[in-house]
Amino acid sequence: MHLKLKKGDEIRIISPSSSMARVGGFEENLIAKKRLENLGFQVTFGKHILENDQFYSSSITSRVSDFHDAFSDKNVKAIMTTIGGFNSNELLTHIDWRIVRSNPKMFFGYSDTTSLHNAIRAMTHDITYYGPCYSSFKMNELQEYQTAEWLKASLNASFRLEPSDVWTSDLWFDKTLPRRPLNNKWKVYTQGEATGISTGGNIQTYCLQAGTPFFPETKAPIVFIEQAEGGEPLEFSRELAQILQIHTDIKALILGRFPTVNEMNEEKLRSILDKFAILKKIPVIYDLDFGHTQPIFTVPLGQSVKVNTNNNDKIEVSFLKN
Repeated sequence: MHLKLKKGDEIRIISPSSSMARVGGFEENLIAKKRLENLGFQVTFGKHILENDQFYSSSITSRVSDFHDAFSDKNVKAIMTTIGGFNSNELLTHIDWRIVRSNPKMFFGYSDTTSLHNAIRAMTHDITYYGPCYSSFKMNELQEYQTAEWLKASLNASFRLEPSDVWTSDLWFDKTLPRRPLNNKWKVYTQGEATGISTGGNIQTYCLQAGTPFFPETKAPIVFIEQAEGGEPLEFSRELAQILQIHTDIKALILGRFPTVNEMNEEKLRSILDKFAILKKIPVIYDLDFGHTQPIFTVPLGQSVKVNTNNNDKIEVSFLKN
């Protein structure tokens, strides 16, 4: 289903993985609430949003309860996660998927939330949105680009992604640390054109549900993947191999920027891509604005997308109405 937001809609914030405490607590993130409200939306919170255990999360029962409440509430038009984390996949067998199918909502989040993107798409065939989470909206620098790209995806059935002018790879949520902006440029590994259905997310999470009912079947996919902080180049190579084994009919590959701490430079990345013959035959682009650097655009998952990499200086990534 192709849902879109409109001014006045209610957005429910839930913590299906890491808690609000992991990103500084409720008060620390109120600037995000204010920014979303200034865009014309209502912001409400799950009942268990403040719970926090030794793993910076909460019980499966609490997290599932907030998930069910958000989908059941007829006033809620969109659901957004607080942040990512490590354990949203714990919820999948506890969710009543009849509730989700009967109450379609827009769903936003990134990183570990990939598990829920996969499951929602597999169980409902609805489009979900891989992009900023609630705490992302407290970031000051580069927020204008991030918000504009989020609004494009949230309000429009079709739109084109645009690159940011600069990017950073730092602890954006720590206001005491300086930003180190770098010039931004999307890069081409293989030229070509393709149209397909978008899928993907965080590469360390994407394949966790492979072989289960919670993994969406996506024919002729255009795969968007990115690596979180702490990932290593050889780990990326292994996980990319698995994705290409799952998606043997892949139509294009789109890679988000790597955090600088991961020590993935251009030479290493191209050496990894060189391993896979299929990547010489389909459009492949890298260093795009999504994932675990800042700022990020929003990627609808399960939607038709057109990619054209024939012009290195004007790469096209456009989402089309299904």
